[in-house]
Amino acid sequence: MTPPQDRRFEPRSSANARAVVLATGFEIGAIIIDRSDQGLKLRLDRNLALPRAVTVVDIALGVAIDAQVVWQKGQEAGLKRLGQASLRGLAPSRLLAAREAWMRAGGR
Repeated sequence: MTPPQDRRFEPRSSANARAVVLATGFEIGAIIIDRSDQGLKLRLDRNLALPRAVTVVDIALGVAIDAQVVWQKGQEAGLKRLGQASLRGLAPSRLLAAREAWMRAGGR
């Protein structure tokens, strides 16, 4: 039996980084399992269905990543990156909820 073919074009790197996933009226803790320039793979703290558009707050890096959920299987999800902004210093008003979540999670 041959192993499944990896369809990704970008190299992935392991992350094991704490994160918070946000959407309108929605906030859940997660771990970023791996990342590439084009996407992320997450493991959610609970088995909840994610909305299609989310913001992932990387606690250690202090960034908010706008993303689209491409697939979800149980507590794991694959996301396509759409954009990224720093939460350090002055952040755009649209990222106020992301900045507050980052601060509650211990971001500095």
